[in-house]
Amino acid sequence: MKAFVMKEIGNVGLLEKPMPRPGPLDAVIRTTAALICTSDSHTVKGGIGPRENLTLGHEAVGTVHEVGPEVKSFRPGDRVLVGAITPDWGDLAAQNGYPSQSGGPLGGFKFANSKDGVFAEYFHVNEADANLAKIPDAVPDEIAVYCADMLSTGFMGAENGNIPMGGTVAVLAQGPVGLMGTAGAKLRGAGLVIGVESVPERQKLARTYGADEIVDFTRENVVERILELTQGQGVDTAIEALGADETFQTAVKITKPGGTISNIGYYGEGEFVRIPRAEWGVGMADKTIATGLCPGGRLRMERLLRILETGRLDPSKMTTHTFSFDDMERAFEVSDRKLENVVKVLINF
Repeated sequence: MKAFVMKEIGNVGLLEKPMPRPGPLDAVIRTTAALICTSDSHTVKGGIGPRENLTLGHEAVGTVHEVGPEVKSFRPGDRVLVGAITPDWGDLAAQNGYPSQSGGPLGGFKFANSKDGVFAEYFHVNEADANLAKIPDAVPDEIAVYCADMLSTGFMGAENGNIPMGGTVAVLAQGPVGLMGTAGAKLRGAGLVIGVESVPERQKLARTYGADEIVDFTRENVVERILELTQGQGVDTAIEALGADETFQTAVKITKPGGTISNIGYYGEGEFVRIPRAEWGVGMADKTIATGLCPGGRLRMERLLRILETGRLDPSKMTTHTFSFDDMERAFEVSDRKLENVVKVLINF
């Protein structure tokens, strides 16, 4: 089969690989659609260390090709969504309520990390009954695929943010995950959603997904403007969706005492992330810092698919570019180098 791989740090390309086979509890999926994530670029740049001919990608949907003899809920031909995070559900961390951390910190993140990812004609899924979800007939593949990571991670930002009904929320950065954080905040009942973004196309999408106000950090002081919008109080919830030290500090500064900083950003550089001491109340301002890794699992995916099936959200508005798998190298270049005002790149197989 054909696969798109990280040959080594900084070097990608298409490669022929043998088809995977399922273990007793596993499945092999024939890929029909996938999305490129900024995390794929982090991986290629060495974010998780050296890898050799590792198949990239962690956002995909497809049809079941083959299942192991102990798989009960899925059969060949089923249209399925696969979460970007595929935990080992018997692990102690999963039993303790943190399946994404099964096997160690971030251990549920297997695709394009500890095993081959989904940018291939076929890919392997562990514990199929727990990590697959059937796609409703009314939801097309090119929309369902957003549940694998973007909806799950963005919504996690809102869920972990403890947003009170009618509360105030700021979402720092309106990339795909931030946009879904904005949509999640609206769905959770926020009364005021503030999007922080400088790119006009992303500002427009942020308003589409529920931002009531846009703060452009290239034109105004973010902290001052958000304090102005909240009558000097600060927000109930700040969702950090970029993964930068400066942005994290801003999130702490704009959060009111008793509020929550909900982090969904990926911090790929630096040894430390700083907390501004005074705005943190010298450690005593009752500001909660919540973190998490994209939740996975069948129940999670089924819930997200239900939101799409009932028409509450259309994430495909983020799809700015579509390529066939044969053009994967160009597709990755567009995403990696942020060309042509790209937001999200869809791959059809």
